[in-house]
Amino acid sequence: MPLSLPPLPTMIVGSLPQPDWLIDRDRLGHQFPPRIRARELWRIPPEFLQEAQDDATLAAISAQELAGLDVLTDGEIRRESYSNHFATALDGLDLDRPGTVRNRSGVEIPVPRVTGEIRRPGPVQARDVRFLREHTGRAVKMTVPGPFTMAQQAQNDHYPDDRALALAFADVVREEIADLFAAGADIVQLDEPWLQARPDVARRYGAEALTRAVADAAGPVHVHLCFGYAAMVADRPDGYSFLPELADVPADTISVETAQSRLDPASLRPLRGKGIALGVLDLSTPDVETPETIADRVRRARDAVDVDRLVLSSDCGLKYLPRASAAGKMRALAAAAAVLRAEL
Repeated sequence: MPLSLPPLPTMIVGSLPQPDWLIDRDRLGHQFPPRIRARELWRIPPEFLQEAQDDATLAAISAQELAGLDVLTDGEIRRESYSNHFATALDGLDLDRPGTVRNRSGVEIPVPRVTGEIRRPGPVQARDVRFLREHTGRAVKMTVPGPFTMAQQAQNDHYPDDRALALAFADVVREEIADLFAAGADIVQLDEPWLQARPDVARRYGAEALTRAVADAAGPVHVHLCFGYAAMVADRPDGYSFLPELADVPADTISVETAQSRLDPASLRPLRGKGIALGVLDLSTPDVETPETIADRVRRARDAVDVDRLVLSSDCGLKYLPRASAAGKMRALAAAAAVLRAEL
């Protein structure tokens, strides 16, 4: 990384709560994350939306800096969901006549319908990285939906099978990763929650698609797996259904949740040799944990991971939390890191 980081660097997975003056948070919180565009969520007229999103992104950057985080994201402020911002910018999709898939909660939802070759008309998030890079001196991370997840969130009416679709998404993700590093990203993260949601399918070609997406990346790539937003998916399984399969994927770091799920740290041992971004903020409650509670969550995992490659993170995105809760949890995370560094 161009910027040096302290031991046990701190970051969030990606998203922060968007201001209520920017987006209809009540409406956002009472529907499943959109896979097609949901422009009706924005409170700002289209001609002023980019400026408003920039202003809200500055607030997200400031909140992370004030909390003391080491690696910053843009808070995913410009996104209606973690995946649709990128996915709906691609060619080969019919967004006006969407298809449907069953989501991880078993509900039929509208999704992009693939009607042609998946292509990227140009960089999708390079401007987002440049804006972030221009407004902080700290390390920066940009998140992109992963190829397997995007393939599962689309209706395939073009490719011979879903594996071919996932590999097509992998090609455009690989192109985007190159542009994001060129634009100034220190880390690029691929969000792949559907590897966990559909492990049987993932075992057939999930690792293959990820490997293709991260090939020849110019910097460290993280892969994030989780059990879904706490606001949307309350029940957590005892462990990951797809995790050891990532051992041979050439990603630098695997990002997992352990706080709400109380994940057994032993399940991380197959990933020794990789970095682990350990989710230690419980997002099922707005209550702010104490730094000592967070530190204990890290301590229980130390024997199962390479501590010199351990990153402290949130379980998932903070998008659905009250803004004050998100700020408090980030401060507590930074304080816990300070306690743990003194123990090294």
